[in-house]
Amino acid sequence: MEVEQLSVIEKAALLSGASEWDSRGNDRAGIPSFVMSDGPHGVRRQLGAGDHLGLGQSKPATCFPTAATVATSWDPALAEEMGEALGREAHDLDVNVLLGPGLNIKRNPLCGRNFEYYSEDPMLAGRMAAGLIRGIQSNGVAACPKHFAVNSQELRRQASNSVIDERTMREIYLTAFEIAVREAAPWTIMSSYNEINGVYAHENKHLLQEILRDEWGFDGLVVSDWGGSNSAVAAVKAGGTLEMPSPGYTSVRELVGAVKAGTLAEADLNARAAEVAKIASLTRFEGVGRDDLLKDDVAAAHHETARKVAEGSSVLLKNSGATLPLKAGTRVVVVGDMAKTPRFQGSGSSKVNAPRARRTCSTRCAPPTAWR
Repeated sequence: MEVEQLSVIEKAALLSGASEWDSRGNDRAGIPSFVMSDGPHGVRRQLGAGDHLGLGQSKPATCFPTAATVATSWDPALAEEMGEALGREAHDLDVNVLLGPGLNIKRNPLCGRNFEYYSEDPMLAGRMAAGLIRGIQSNGVAACPKHFAVNSQELRRQASNSVIDERTMREIYLTAFEIAVREAAPWTIMSSYNEINGVYAHENKHLLQEILRDEWGFDGLVVSDWGGSNSAVAAVKAGGTLEMPSPGYTSVRELVGAVKAGTLAEADLNARAAEVAKIASLTRFEGVGRDDLLKDDVAAAHHETARKVAEGSSVLLKNSGATLPLKAGTRVVVVGDMAKTPRFQGSGSSKVNAPRARRTCSTRCAPPTAWR
């Protein structure tokens, strides 16, 4: 059945989530629900009610180096290898849309999510993200670059207004997204919380329709950041597709009412509903159960991939006295609190349940430590 054959209320229902992580499907039209999950550097597949703050437990998954680290490799091929592993884990953990990579430009040192973003350089950020996206989507899992756009602070992020001229926006804040869209063709993209010149990103026609869709050729789904949609009707008009998480049926009633009142064209509703149906079709895979965990051999292989990415991202600033490479048998002492409790990831929505990393640190990193 074509989307256009659905009733107005059925099409409107497709445009908001059924739960914290699930979209709404439509059995009559053969459109399955799909699962979204955090994952800039590891799959955070929650079960139960779920939350977007990192409070509830999630399935064990590989914790890969963060974007801030991977960018220092300057190697999109390495990012693509990491993306392939991320996409495989998303598939095996029953996740259809992986919410990453993060592409915002580092402009404020107080931004609590800088570790999720690649760089201050939009060219570097775009090329690295393109590699990761290609790797993720090679598994039939949609990547979702975020947060689009001009989102460089966490303070009052849901009420802040990024006032910016067109040239600055394009040369600094949109370049990385443009590279990622043109080079890697992500199937989804996430809008940001903030306003841009007084209009919220998820309802910003200049951003979502005129630039992203008309100019760059993006033909996928635009999902709001969680709680980042302020008007379902304005979003549909502007090019915003899916409101997350579940707002109940309030948005459905608003959309249906707007179509009846003639303030929303049904053609716009059809376009957005078709984008949801397309992602449901692209990411449909069989044979994976909601409760499935990673197989041991996959987890072990991906742990080594994470190690490879970390090693490839290490930067030697100065090799005083030709200290490196270390001679065989050299003993190295690691001291300080980080030796006992190393910080290898952030928290909140990107916190990965990485038992392998924790086991390693608890048995090998108690100071004083001497490693050969």
